[in-house]
Amino acid sequence: MKDPKAMTGRTVLFWLLGFFGIIFTANGIFIYLALGSFPGVVVESSYEAGQAYNQEIAAAKAQADLNWQVSSEFIRADGDGGKLVVTAADADGTPLYGIKLNAMLRNPVADNSDVKVDFHADGGGRYVGEVTRVAPGNWTLVLLISQDGERKFKSENRIFLSE
Repeated sequence: MKDPKAMTGRTVLFWLLGFFGIIFTANGIFIYLALGSFPGVVVESSYEAGQAYNQEIAAAKAQADLNWQVSSEFIRADGDGGKLVVTAADADGTPLYGIKLNAMLRNPVADNSDVKVDFHADGGGRYVGEVTRVAPGNWTLVLLISQDGERKFKSENRIFLSE
């Protein structure tokens, strides 16, 4: 007489195949979701980024030598917009005039939700940029200041925008 609860080779094979089938299926789903949400690409060409590395170091040294005092503030308006206010002064505290500001609010998760900000001078080294739609949460503010067509200042700061 056979024991109905006996462990046979066929039972062990089914349990083993079922266990690894579940593991492989879960791993496949996780890999699919991970690659779909963030492809891992930070720069398109790492070779070109490496070639520009020495230029970035020289630009950072020149920026440090200028000792400019630059501050920024985001003021939330009604709805999902607001104003990005940047104040810029030289090493002596004299407001900077005749500069061109470019800013980008980058979402650290989704590349397609970046927001470009255009500025206008408000006087006294103060520049105001209108932002029409920006969701609350963590953002990276990339601020570039150029003067006479040459980049003089670059900063990347993490900011939190409330509702």
